[in-house]
Amino acid sequence: MATYELNIPVSDQEIEKLKVGDIVYLNGLVCTARDIAHLKMRELVENNQPLPEDIRGGAIFHAGPVMKKNEKDEWFLSVIGPTTSIRMEPHADFIGQQGVKVIIGKGGMGPGTKEALQKYKQVYVQACPGCAVVLAEGITGSKKPHWFEAGMPEAMWPLNANHFGPFLVTMDSHGNSRYDEVQENAQKIVKEILDSK
Repeated sequence: MATYELNIPVSDQEIEKLKVGDIVYLNGLVCTARDIAHLKMRELVENNQPLPEDIRGGAIFHAGPVMKKNEKDEWFLSVIGPTTSIRMEPHADFIGQQGVKVIIGKGGMGPGTKEALQKYKQVYVQACPGCAVVLAEGITGSKKPHWFEAGMPEAMWPLNANHFGPFLVTMDSHGNSRYDEVQENAQKIVKEILDSK
């Protein structure tokens, strides 16, 4: 297991170094994106319109942050925790096409993502649930949100990250998945229990 500090935009070569079990910290622009933001991005691309942020070489965080405003009417992050990533599975290839290199979330993703991670040189990293306050310490500010009309959690928030993490690599660009390992081990245990009866 190794620890990496990645500066966004991240290159293919940096992604290929990462293996399941490694720890990652991020510096640069990290954009939150849940269900609505993914649909909005797809709509823009299908209509040959630019995305609101340049996410090539970047990171997408499956999260609905709690944002507040300061006395200068500027947005700042209060807490941020991951949302369940599998809901974004239908967008796996699309996100790869846009050049995203790091996908942050919880719970893992499916075979479409596993394939896209290899095809587009990406990684999926697990954000620890329950660490929303700790993660917030790695965000130094935010630009104005996109699609705020969809609500605070569903808006895309462009966040400025500095030593943002830690995140655990659980799916890498070489076809390895910690979630596959867990599932295989669970199936073995179930079989052993059933065979012992």
